[in-house]
Amino acid sequence: MLSPMRPPPEAEIYAPEFPRGLEWLNVAFLRMNTLMGSGVALVEFWDFARINSLRTLPYLTEWHNRYREAGLRVIGVHTPGYSFGRDRDTVARAVERLEIPFAVALDPDYVVWREYGNKGWPGRYLFDRTGSLALLHYGEGEYEDTERAIGEVLGIEVEPMKPLRREDEPGLLLEPQTADIAMPADRERVELVRDWTDGEDWIAAADAGAAAHFSFTGGAAYAALSEGGLDEPGLYEVDGTVEAGSPGLRLHGVQFTPAPPGPS
Repeated sequence: MLSPMRPPPEAEIYAPEFPRGLEWLNVAFLRMNTLMGSGVALVEFWDFARINSLRTLPYLTEWHNRYREAGLRVIGVHTPGYSFGRDRDTVARAVERLEIPFAVALDPDYVVWREYGNKGWPGRYLFDRTGSLALLHYGEGEYEDTERAIGEVLGIEVEPMKPLRREDEPGLLLEPQTADIAMPADRERVELVRDWTDGEDWIAAADAGAAAHFSFTGGAAYAALSEGGLDEPGLYEVDGTVEAGSPGLRLHGVQFTPAPPGPS
């Protein structure tokens, strides 16, 4: 987990405007030039199929609930890490399923991502009432510092929410987990049973019973899956094996979470 960056005042890094023509969920549209002055903005690049994004969502939702009346506008920019995340209706169902209450901009072509020069999921940008960047953070963690920074730019006292997980505690050092697996580039990192064919960003099972085995270090493993009889594409927790229940199951990759720390 990376530490947040507080830019020096003289840096004067200002919020980019959202490009016209973006599709939005939960609002008709938003413009930065109308938000600034009346409030502050927390922009979070996320993906419903990235476990780090999903673990951060409860904090974003709580900050939205706590501080929206004080002037905070939380904005999620959904930039997909997998091909299935480019579909508007798929993302809309995920936003509804996850009960996300704040505005979500759809960024399937990475237009907003490039405008910000974003580096990964989640990517968090807090802008003050003048539109100046007050905090930047990549990855999970640093929730307490983010909430205190929200209070600073709003000009209010805050009592940060308690960590939801042991590994979210401020300053805690965690053992690194296994690096993400991306398909088809990382085929050699998995043991494949029966036939799988390569695709754009996936390998597909030729028939039911095909399997992919892998070992990992960390708290849990989540496979990004689509097609093959699944109700919805997305993340599915697995124990080191992905088995196709139907032909055509696509394995896009595997992500891992850090192992929870031992007893304090």
